[in-house]
Amino acid sequence: MAVDYDSKQYLEKVDAWWRASTYLSGGMIFLKSNPLFSVTNTPLKADDIKVKPIGHWGTISGQTFLYAHANRLINKYGLNMFYIGGPGHGGQVMVTNAYLDGSYTEDYPEITQDLEGMSRLYKRFSFPGGIGSHMTAQTPGSLHEGGELGYSLSHASGAVLDNPDQIAFTVVGDGEAETGPAMTAWHSIKFLNPKNDGAVLPTLDLNGFKISNPTIFSRMSDEEVAKFFEGLGWSPRFLENDEIHDYMAYHEKAAKIYDQAIADIKAIQKDARENGRYQDGEIAAWPVVIARLPKGWGGPQFNPAGEPIENSFRAHQVPLGLSQNNLKELPEFEEWMNSYKPTELFNADGSLKAEVADFAPKGDKRMAMNPVANGGRARGEKPETLDLPNWKDFSNKITAGNRGTELTDPNQNMDMNVLSGYLAKISTMNPKSFRFFGPDETMSNRLWEMFKVTNRQWMEEIKEPNDQYEAPEGRILDAQLSEHQAEGWLEAYTLTGRTGIFASYESFLRVVDSMITQHFKWIRQAADEKWRNDYPSLNLISTSTVFQQDHNGYTHQDPGMLTHLAEKKSDFIRQYLPGDANSLLAVFDRAFGERQKINHIVASKQPRQQWFSVDEAEELATKGLKTIDWASTVSEDEKADIVFASAGVEPTIEAFAAIDLVNEAFPAVKLRYVNVVEINRLQKKNGPLNADRSLSDAEFTKFFGESGTPVVFGFHGYEDLIESMFYERQHLGLHVHGYREDGDITTAYDMRVYSEIDRFNQAKDAVNTLVAKGVVNAADGKAFDEKMDAILAKHFKITRDEGRDIEEFTDWKWTALKK
Repeated sequence: MAVDYDSKQYLEKVDAWWRASTYLSGGMIFLKSNPLFSVTNTPLKADDIKVKPIGHWGTISGQTFLYAHANRLINKYGLNMFYIGGPGHGGQVMVTNAYLDGSYTEDYPEITQDLEGMSRLYKRFSFPGGIGSHMTAQTPGSLHEGGELGYSLSHASGAVLDNPDQIAFTVVGDGEAETGPAMTAWHSIKFLNPKNDGAVLPTLDLNGFKISNPTIFSRMSDEEVAKFFEGLGWSPRFLENDEIHDYMAYHEKAAKIYDQAIADIKAIQKDARENGRYQDGEIAAWPVVIARLPKGWGGPQFNPAGEPIENSFRAHQVPLGLSQNNLKELPEFEEWMNSYKPTELFNADGSLKAEVADFAPKGDKRMAMNPVANGGRARGEKPETLDLPNWKDFSNKITAGNRGTELTDPNQNMDMNVLSGYLAKISTMNPKSFRFFGPDETMSNRLWEMFKVTNRQWMEEIKEPNDQYEAPEGRILDAQLSEHQAEGWLEAYTLTGRTGIFASYESFLRVVDSMITQHFKWIRQAADEKWRNDYPSLNLISTSTVFQQDHNGYTHQDPGMLTHLAEKKSDFIRQYLPGDANSLLAVFDRAFGERQKINHIVASKQPRQQWFSVDEAEELATKGLKTIDWASTVSEDEKADIVFASAGVEPTIEAFAAIDLVNEAFPAVKLRYVNVVEINRLQKKNGPLNADRSLSDAEFTKFFGESGTPVVFGFHGYEDLIESMFYERQHLGLHVHGYREDGDITTAYDMRVYSEIDRFNQAKDAVNTLVAKGVVNAADGKAFDEKMDAILAKHFKITRDEGRDIEEFTDWKWTALKK
């Protein structure tokens, strides 16, 4: 017998599901046992109530309503759909729906669909040792936590890229909608191609209030809101009702509105896929639903002072003062819970009544079980990995004869451009599972070879010859100047099982510090869930770095992402500072093989000397650091008078030049040079999953000598990061030359002098230390010091008078050491 999904009887099923999920969502805020007190006729006692109820109520009933209607759409149209909840702290929405459709029990067998299991579910919500109040990685079906607002639409869009059969049912909170990233993300339809990508069906949940203020959108008229979205290219339609408690009227309106939205999506996709429409600058008018669903809808209406709770900011968090130690509002709680008529929904044993349970979508059609929300594949299924070329085919041929020089082909001296050839090949080998993201910087960052094989994906009109590399189809998404958008797209693309890269100017990668932190927290929690599939790693490139900003100056300098990520659990963090093109290639080959990490790679785009052979680069990327014998006068087994070390492109150049200066003046000094590519290997306190990446004390000593051995370390980032690592090791000989928070619009070399990572200041520091150690004669040391000061004075005069760098920098080339 055919199901009439539009009938009143079916909408009553939708309503019953809504009531069931909302009942559980409200009850689990307060109760830790006796969840169906009225169904089982068991009066609530103080022991049933949590000592400190924690959670948020304000957005819940609106979201459970929308979730129920998403289930109806799946059932009616056979959709592959997943849920993204943007309003903050709405975790119980996905928890309760996954519990009701059986998904939660499949992933957590101890949370059975009976009274005992329901009690365990209640107790674990926002409870010590339990689960958080967000849609965390512990929640089946979740790929967007919502702990930090603003990214639901970006995540939805990134998830449907290259997923043509998926629809992201996305609820955007009206508080969230006031954030910069969310306002930016409404432009996502200018980048989604209905031919190859899936669809986002957003609902702006206008519940009216934030924590203690009204929301801007909710105070705008329908006409004003419609003009706003129409101006952005969307097709808005409104879900609202004059009588907020006429719930069936809402259901009837919602069914018609969402049916039309699905019809519009299908028509857009058919036109694009069968008729070639929307491939010539016409933007599809994708549907967006504006739902005026009151805050705290259907919950407690007034507090003891007579002030409104429902439809006010007071519904935002815990709407009643009920707790184990305060039972005054227990009658109000019971009245509230009973308003959902739980006896119509649940059996006395805690199971869902058959006629209610029958409403749930089946199998992987359940949004909690959609593979797209679990690494893009069914539970336990092996991941699809990138098909990678041999990185060595794109490498520079470095020998003793050309080491430390700029190569004949200028393109080979730009590390990012060398990398671009490798990435271009990956793009052609993985046409549906690899994308490059950025904020209008891919060309600036020298990824030129990419543009020979792919365009930027851009659905707006293309105006040649002024536009360049814009097309409806392309593997590069960088035509929107927003770090938030690029990061959000990448995160979701990664969480749905594909691989991408986000490259940003180093200082402005800091714009998405907190987004990266949220992703780190996600993969950390996901790793603890056995049912969760793992994910490809998130790949970030910091380029246009601090020591390259000679024309942009001080405003474009901030290497703090290194410190920011070093503070996170090292099990999930990899930070690489390759010193040249070959080591950059080798690092990416390794990064693409890692799972469930954040790979942060600091890379140069400017012409530079090239240093390391393919074999050296491979060892540097694999082991993370290496003693470079051709830049040392003693081996690892011999005691050094001084150790030079570096991490980063410019620090490495300056370290080699400083070694050259010291060795020329004092050839008897026993020195060792260590190049560090994976900076976190220096950390002593690495987590259990990352224990193999932490150098043992013996290994650390092999590289850097016993405590007290002078170590002059040229570092790309803030000095205290290296200082903290050596402090952990109780190594007391460190002299760091890193970024010292100073700069200007100046010459390339003057940028280094500002922070004293330049060769002359490093050499001075080294020789003064050797004098103090008695290795170098004091008079000779003083003469060397004066010579370096004279060169620095010359540098200062010429840069300020003539605006150029001195020949001691521009003409320098590496020469073999005197041993």
